[in-house]
Amino acid sequence: MSRSNHRTETLDYLQSMLRELVLLAQSERYDILAYMIEMAYIECSDVIRGERPHRLPAPTNGSNEERAETPEQLAG
Repeated sequence: MSRSNHRTETLDYLQSMLRELVLLAQSERYDILAYMIEMAYIECSDVIRGERPHRLPAPTNGSNEERAETPEQLAG
């Protein structure tokens, strides 16, 4: 399987799971949580369509701003 196919399958799976989570949060009336999950769903859709990069570029303005840690960094 090519890297591109794996990436597409991963995004499709994430989108599917996010949709289920949105519906669950909505059914339990967790409005803010549902909204935030829906934003992740929309972002995933944008990446699938190629409207957003799948990674953010590193800052190039010379600032010392640090990017947020990834889940892997937080766990490790």
